[in-house]
Amino acid sequence: MTESHLAQVNIGRIVAPMDSPELADFVAQQPEINALADRSPGFVWRMVDGGGVDATGIRPDGNDDLLLFNCSVWESVEALRNFTYHSGHLRVLSRRREWFRRMAEAHQAMWWIPAGHRPTVAEAMERVAMLREHGPGPQAFTFRDPYPAPNGAAQQRDGCHVSTDAEEAVAAFRAAGTSSRAPLPTTRSGNPSTTCGAAPTPHLN
Repeated sequence: MTESHLAQVNIGRIVAPMDSPELADFVAQQPEINALADRSPGFVWRMVDGGGVDATGIRPDGNDDLLLFNCSVWESVEALRNFTYHSGHLRVLSRRREWFRRMAEAHQAMWWIPAGHRPTVAEAMERVAMLREHGPGPQAFTFRDPYPAPNGAAQQRDGCHVSTDAEEAVAAFRAAGTSSRAPLPTTRSGNPSTTCGAAPTPHLN
């Protein structure tokens, strides 16, 4: 059984509210893209909002109604890459500038998790903050700078680094947007809000 799975988070600021004419085509394609992800080789899980269909109702920053969020888990970087760039998802991805504003800072991240763990919004936002502040590393990376899955001991050390609560994670995300990069610390402290068993743009929902 695989010890590690790949988690990914992607955030984006839409050009108008979800119920606006500008987003109508994006909204209309969500069921097809979600179904495609669900049946893609290597897909494990994706976060959904209270409606249980997609993540378009999740707002990671309560002060930003236009910031969308998605988070999913895959068996490998290759599985996520194949879905992102070698499936019908690419057709939607190529139109992202019609629906999403360009973000100067990092807006996506990948990281390895113990198989069976399900990331929280706070955990995912913290990973984006790590990437913004420190650049790519084993705890938060992208397709351009992938890191291999850790061995068992390393996975236990880095299985879950979650801020005390969601507000802390969002605050770190905002702060990282304006901070200069610094070397990534080897350890982190704090009381996590969740426990674990021991970061090119993925899908846009």
